[in-house]
Amino acid sequence: MKKGLFIITIAVLLWSACKNDSDGAQRLGGGMNSDMIHNPATADLPTDTNQLARITFEQAEFDFGTVKEGDVVNHDFKFTNTGKVPLTILKARSTCGCTIPEWPEEPIAPGASGVISAKFNTEGKSNNQTKRITVTANTYPNDNVVKLIGVVTPTKD
Repeated sequence: MKKGLFIITIAVLLWSACKNDSDGAQRLGGGMNSDMIHNPATADLPTDTNQLARITFEQAEFDFGTVKEGDVVNHDFKFTNTGKVPLTILKARSTCGCTIPEWPEEPIAPGASGVISAKFNTEGKSNNQTKRITVTANTYPNDNVVKLIGVVTPTKD
């Protein structure tokens, strides 16, 4: 009897403690609150985007032309921090495992430049290809996209 009453009491306490935490999922797994950590400009406050880092790519899209299936396409996306605070790239991710981005881990000072290197392995790919790389940084907006585009000619069996 005491054991059952104890379990019910604990369950009620846990349920009532979590009931008031309606935005707990956002704080734990992403959404608006996690965006604020990465970039305070995403908060529901008046935004002064002039006081943020800005990433400006020399070329946001690279056309690699026509290559044979199995070739590896390499390209460096050069950028400059045109903002007023150091630029920190949190991650760069591609749409598939065939495209691997590499980015600088150290902050890029205002006015300084850097490179995001992309390597696209065309093995198993053919025809028109567009590979997007999403760069997440302390910029406004948080995500910026660069692309590799071109044609992969299939190998003959």
